Amino acid sequence: MGWMWVWPALSAAGLLILGYLAVRLVQSKRLSGPAGSDSAARRILDTRYARGEIDADEYQRRKGLLQ
Repeated sequence: MGWMWVWPALSAAGLLILGYLAVRLVQSKRLSGPAGSDSAARRILDTRYARGEIDADEYQRRKGLLQ
């Protein structure tokens, strides 16, 4: 009889963890923007700059357009 409190406590802890994870997922989706398009564009821009295909001025100009 002394262990009857374990299952409700584990259930409550599980619900709290699931709620926390759901909130974090929603926040990360909100910060990344629509379908991560800006992120992909930024990676392409970074890659082109790293390869030397564009100079620093062009890189800064295009990065400003993405924001």
